[in-house]
Amino acid sequence: MFISKKVVALAATGVLALSVAACGSSADTAGSGGDKAVECNVGISMPTRSLERWINDGEQLQKSLKDAGCKVDLQYADNKTDQQISQIQNQVAGGAKILVIAAIDGKVLTPVLAEAKKQDAVVISYDRLINGSENVDYYATFDNYKVGQLQGQFIEEKLGLKDAKGPFTLEPFAGSPDDNNAKFFFSGAWDVLLPYIESGKLTVPSGKSPASDADWASIGIQGWASDKAQAEMDNRLSSFYTGGSKVDVVLSPNDSLAIGISASLKSAGYKAGTDFPILTGQDADKANVKAILDGTQSMTVWKDTRALGDRVFTMIQEITAGKTVEVNDTKSYDNGKKIVPSFLLDPEVVTKDTVQSKLVDSGFIKASDVGL
Repeated sequence: MFISKKVVALAATGVLALSVAACGSSADTAGSGGDKAVECNVGISMPTRSLERWINDGEQLQKSLKDAGCKVDLQYADNKTDQQISQIQNQVAGGAKILVIAAIDGKVLTPVLAEAKKQDAVVISYDRLINGSENVDYYATFDNYKVGQLQGQFIEEKLGLKDAKGPFTLEPFAGSPDDNNAKFFFSGAWDVLLPYIESGKLTVPSGKSPASDADWASIGIQGWASDKAQAEMDNRLSSFYTGGSKVDVVLSPNDSLAIGISASLKSAGYKAGTDFPILTGQDADKANVKAILDGTQSMTVWKDTRALGDRVFTMIQEITAGKTVEVNDTKSYDNGKKIVPSFLLDPEVVTKDTVQSKLVDSGFIKASDVGL
């Protein structure tokens, strides 16, 4: 599932030309785009404003589409599935011919997508796969398995696990059970880490150690909530780390959970620069980048969401022109009703040493936003 940097570069830069030519693809798709021109009337449905990344994603795509002369309706659903369903219904009723949906719960949208299909709307699943519906035409996301794999490999390298060091104490967390991406994040990390647990190089004092990556939801944090992650870490520390025992590493699948976990660790007396555990993350949120620079988070997996927005913009341009929509994966993402034609982008690891070169120099964040 690895993608060349060249492909990612194309995804990030192709959008800059508003008249997008159809790109050749070895994987032809059978979605609604690619056979007839479609009106550029777009409904964008984002899950929440409570996470920085969704605000950025929605507003960037909205601007690109409006600049290209499209009609756009951008909605945020406050992490409420009923609200998201209602907003999508209103977009369809308002004439949206293309829907871009980052689902709160990818399993509950089947009825509303059936309504959309009756109006010949094309559906692009954005970052999170919509499950259980045959009316999902395309999926645009990052290589989510690789996100977790990068986190697992970072832990493996930092602890020197290949060189038979250990044992080290690990506390793993997983994402929201209603988010399809969460299982891919966990699987990628667990495929790296589970062999070390089985060999005894890693131990999980809390017992919150799934026997396989298929059991990931048993340690999932609903809604990716920072406060719930903090409460869970508080409980583990108070129950299983007494008498001077310490946790060495915490697998956090994203930055929102990492914020809560870090707060719990600091409350328990862990200090940056001395005994603070290895702590992973994802999304390169500003608060977490500051934490990386301060030494209370070890890394984040950066998904340049500008490139994702650019790729979806390109897909929409191809759909509205009646051209074949470029994808690069037609095997990996089965939503229970079909294999959804997908375009996958590559994530990257960011550490303290690469915040400037990767995040600031690329313009993803401003130096002043993170104290540089």
